[in-house]
Amino acid sequence: MWNDIETTNDLLNFRIVADTAAQLIRDSGNEPLSIGISGSWGSGKSSLVKMIGKSLDSGAESEQKYLFLEFNAWLYQGFDDAKMALLQSVSDMLLAEANKQKTLIDKSIDLVKRVRWFKVLKLGMPIASSALLGGAVGGPIGAVVGALGGFLKNESVPSQEEFLKVQEAYKNLEPELQGLLKNEETTSLPKEIASLRQAFEEILEGLNIKLVVLVDDLDRCMPDTAISTLEAMRLLLFLPRTAFIIAADEKMIRSAVRSHFSNLQIDDELVTSYFDKLIQVPLRVPRLGVSEVKAYLILLFAEQAVKKGNLSQEVLDEASEKILDAVKKPWLGGLKQQSITEAFGTSSSSLEKQIDIAEQLAHIMATTEQLAGNPRLIKRFLNNLIIRETIANTQGMGIAFEELVKLQLFERCASPRAFEFLAKKVSESDDGKVEFLIEIEEKLKNSEEYEIPDQSWKDPFIEEWLQIKPLLSNIDLRPLLHLSREKMISLSGVDELSQEAKSIYEALLVVKSHNTGLITNIQSLPETEASQILIRLKRKLMSEDWNKDSLQGVLHLTKAYPSLVGSVLALLSEIPEAKRLAPLIPTLSTEEWAKDILLQWSKDDNTPERTKKAIQQKFGGK
Repeated sequence: MWNDIETTNDLLNFRIVADTAAQLIRDSGNEPLSIGISGSWGSGKSSLVKMIGKSLDSGAESEQKYLFLEFNAWLYQGFDDAKMALLQSVSDMLLAEANKQKTLIDKSIDLVKRVRWFKVLKLGMPIASSALLGGAVGGPIGAVVGALGGFLKNESVPSQEEFLKVQEAYKNLEPELQGLLKNEETTSLPKEIASLRQAFEEILEGLNIKLVVLVDDLDRCMPDTAISTLEAMRLLLFLPRTAFIIAADEKMIRSAVRSHFSNLQIDDELVTSYFDKLIQVPLRVPRLGVSEVKAYLILLFAEQAVKKGNLSQEVLDEASEKILDAVKKPWLGGLKQQSITEAFGTSSSSLEKQIDIAEQLAHIMATTEQLAGNPRLIKRFLNNLIIRETIANTQGMGIAFEELVKLQLFERCASPRAFEFLAKKVSESDDGKVEFLIEIEEKLKNSEEYEIPDQSWKDPFIEEWLQIKPLLSNIDLRPLLHLSREKMISLSGVDELSQEAKSIYEALLVVKSHNTGLITNIQSLPETEASQILIRLKRKLMSEDWNKDSLQGVLHLTKAYPSLVGSVLALLSEIPEAKRLAPLIPTLSTEEWAKDILLQWSKDDNTPERTKKAIQQKFGGK
């Protein structure tokens, strides 16, 4: 099994981008810099962020010391304030560094106290908001607590229990804050922020370090949390000798900006200006091409071989360098099977089958919409294979790994209707072998055209899949289907959605009419996850005999991501003629992209008459 966690082990040739980002930070000198690492869900943003930190650390010049802080804003969502958690993490790290260097310790302790004072203000905000808006945040702690008590007379304040909680928090922190805020001090909030920034700046300069904050998982945060965290960085931490590397899909941030200011009318230009203010240098995680996917597959297989003791780590390290180097130079021929074999040398014989599988799967995994070269989806696909292989071996099924690969690929990428058609034909056979596969594979051997056995098999993916080895016409497919269906070893792991995506999926199941807010929420998801939701909705539509209400959810996805229209058109082409029901037409006819396929239905003799009339009424008999 392969762990689905971020890593600095470069199997994706991200080192070029990582080194570029690291050089940008070096070149910035003492000037502050924010770099946004954008990419869809599972594309490798987190790993790339870690690689940037590693590249910067390993290539740092002797006179410049970097202090790295990894911060995951999503971990604090719903439990703590991400902004305050970030400030506290930074101040604690600077205090630790000051202790290590044995200098500026008192100033660093003062900084920690100021940050904790801000945290107390945040905790007391529901009660003390009037005082904050007035600017008074100074004075002794007892006086502030006394002032808070006075606000209890206001009807809008929290309960006595909530007030006591705030009062206890002040009481606990009072010893630390004595000496920081003197009785005679009355400091305005802007001045306190300025003092905090000045303290940060002086400590960074005094310690002669550059603070590099690696911010991850903003994709998982709700829009308000994401934007407020970014704004806190700009307001309180964006100072000389700082750099921020932020892993978040650019589309997500732009959508979060719109959602955060939903009560205002902001156009695309304002969204762009706001984004540019938060992110100075946007970098995108490169999408994997065929060669990159091929390299990724074989290196994952090789990692597994090392775990099993069939390959040494030294051989893998050397081969990895050669393989990734070949991917970098496509003008020299790219990554061919021969170059992979040569990279592993005499050890290549132990990976012969895996190299062949990687060679055959790379193009499909890089181009098919269900996988789209996404590293996380590819890894989960392979993990699911390992699970099935283990079960097959335990039950003594005698199934070859390459057979498992081929059928699972079909299950994952072909339409549900195409898979059900294959399963039905296998169940009807006496020996688990399918006659139409025998005929098709024979014609393919002779480079002849073949007749598709069902309309659902009219698919470019299936055309390519049929030619992948091993050929399945002479294989009993019943054990393979037993693993995928009867034992329910489904691809749910591959299709796993984030919590936000699951909530949106559930909302799309019940939406009855156009919902702008729901479309905005969809746009806050990475496009890959929106595509996964579409796959689930397509299955739901089929299971419900093409219910028009379920179709509403599908159309919301196309409004959020027009790039999904092609997939929806393919779905509509799969609807059996008898299921082209008239109630679908009013919903579909509002979409300009659906007009052509509806007109095709109206001219098809197999389309029900009621449906034809409904289409003709909508389009004036065209």
